[in-house]
Parts: sequence; structure tokens; C-alpha cells
Amino acid sequence: MGPLKGLKVIELAGIGPGPMAAMLLADLGATVLRVDRKEPVALGVQRPLKYDLLLRNRRSLPLDLKDPKAVELVLDLVSTSDVLIEGFRPGVTERLGLGPGPCLERNPRLIYGRITGWGQDGPMAQDVGHDLNYIALAGALHAIGRAGQPPTPPLNLVGDFGGGTLYLVIGILAALFEARLSGKGQVVDAAMVDGVASLMTQPCGSLAAGMMSNERGTNVTDSGAPFYDAYLCADDKWVSLASVEKKFYTEALRVLGLPADLLKDQWNRDTWPATKERIAAVFRTRTREAWCEAFAGVEACFAPVLTLDEAAEHPQLKSRGTYRQVDGVMQPMPAPRFSRTVPDMPKPFRPWDSMEADAILGPWLDSRAIGAARAAGVID
Repeated sequence: MGPLKGLKVIELAGIGPGPMAAMLLADLGATVLRVDRKEPVALGVQRPLKYDLLLRNRRSLPLDLKDPKAVELVLDLVSTSDVLIEGFRPGVTERLGLGPGPCLERNPRLIYGRITGWGQDGPMAQDVGHDLNYIALAGALHAIGRAGQPPTPPLNLVGDFGGGTLYLVIGILAALFEARLSGKGQVVDAAMVDGVASLMTQPCGSLAAGMMSNERGTNVTDSGAPFYDAYLCADDKWVSLASVEKKFYTEALRVLGLPADLLKDQWNRDTWPATKERIAAVFRTRTREAWCEAFAGVEACFAPVLTLDEAAEHPQLKSRGTYRQVDGVMQPMPAPRFSRTVPDMPKPFRPWDSMEADAILGPWLDSRAIGAARAAGVID
């Protein structure tokens, strides 16, 4: 089920943004086959497969891509696929014989999705890096953090998954749409630095307009403004306040018991530090739960700051089924929601099983081709 039912995707095993792109497509109904290494290789931060949630909703095919027969098998898979995803350094798939040239020659309608940190070209194309490096170069990391504090790594959400995965998936879906009209595939070059730069479009405009400073922690949405920040409560838990609009700030000040005359200086940055201290002092007088009760039903743009396990139990997210248990692991459900082509519940990743070769490879190959691959020793 799902809106992408019938879409066939080959994923050349990698880490981070590539697997998540494959996961998102699979979550929405695509049939995804992950081509793994024949011999296990430690990639990224290791964890038991049960907890490697980015691998959900697909099966695995272990191959030795240094073997020409294995490469030929992948090209056979490509010939009946819609999409291929790879996240190697530039030139690696070309050296393997699985670059865009041979793949598009085998299947001219193929969408060949590539995800890298620095891009396929440029002076840094071959440099190593991780999420933090990419968001640093693109200008995002410098902007994240409090005044007087070092830049704060925002997990690996901004580079890997925001600027990487999501832009790769957007590119793949756009290319699939165009292929319906032209009948031709193409290469999608998704570089995390490009995606992060795109995510920074609004701050770029604000900086050019003189509405934002390069000084961290002094702006509206970076913890500079008193009406847009996280505040500590009496029980050492946190709440968030984002009362940007005047009507919301008015309500927030009312609940906090602070004078309404603070409104006149809402956009006077000289007053922000003192106002923030006043708001912080009030929040420290009650527990997080007490503040949630005080703000319940009030239009002030308020929410508690929850841990991951608390988030899964929040009434709003429980009512929508945003998190659910799958194979004993609490995890987010597919997003977004669809009214008609509703995706199935996610399924745990299942490694290669030679007894299930026909079921795993059946969407791509007939039984004769599968038997030939087994006879050649390419698969077990």
C-alpha cells in the first residue's frame, strides 16, 4: 500500500541520508532492495539491526561488487527498476561499472539518485566529511546557538536528513514526474551543502534586509528574543515559548502575570535581555506540568520540551499514532498522511535469506535469471 506502490528502487548500501531516502520511499509503498556488501563492513555508528530503523521496510541482497558477475546482476536489476540510490564518493560507482553511464544505457528511464556532502564536482568533491562539516560550510552551523556560546550541533538533522535526504527525495520525485512526460531518466545530484544552503533561504533574505545579525543568539528565532526561547521550570524540565505575533505575546504575558506594557518593546532588541530574565524568573516558579495546565487552551504558542520517550506518550501524538511499536521498538510512523493510499505499518529490516530468493528478487528478475545467478555463485 501507499502512494508509491509499484515503484521499484535499488539502494546501494551506505549510511545516513541515502538509507533514510530509501526508507522514506519504502514507507510510502515503494519496493526497495538494498544491495549490501558480501562481507560485513562497519559503516557509521553500529547498532543491532533491530534498532537500525533507517533500514526498515526492505530486504537485502549481499553482493561482492568487485565481481563482474555481481555487477552484471545489479545491472539486470537496474534494467527493470525506476530508481537507483547511491551515496559513495564521486567516481566510486563509475569504477565499479555501476555509474550513470552503464545504468542509463541499460535503462534509459532510470532515475539515478546520488547523495554526497560536497557534491559531484568542485575542489572539495573528494574530501571526507560528515553532517557537521557540511552545515558549517553552508553557513547554518554558525547561526545555531546562544549568545556567547559556541555553535551548537543540531544532531545530524540539518545536513544529513534535511539538506541531504529530503532534497534527494524531492529530486527523485521531480525526475520521476518529468520522466512521465519525456520518457527519459536522468541523474539527480543531491549535495548536502546545496540542500542546507537552500534551507537557509529565509535567513539569507533576513540578513540582506538588515533584520538578522551574524551574531549568534541575538535574533528572533535563535534564542535572542524573549518571546521565542526555551525556559527552565522549577522541576528542571523545560518549556518552549514562541509568541511571535502580538496577540500571542499578549496572552503569554497574561498567563505569566507580567505587565502588558512589555508589549510596546517587543521588537526593541535593547530590552530583550532584561525581558528574558523576567520571563525566565517566572517560569522557574512552577513545574513544567503546572505551566502546561496554565497554558492549556491559551493561544500563546506554548509547548513542553519533551524527551523522545515522553513525546511518544503525549496525547496529541498518541491520538494521531505518530509513534508506534514495531517489533518491540517505538518509532515514528510514515509521514505525511494520505486520505486514500494509506501506507502500511512499517516492517523491520530483513536480511538476505537464500530460501526466499524468489520472493526477494521476484519484482525484478524471473526464476530463470535467479537460478542463473545462483548457479554462477553470485547469490547463495
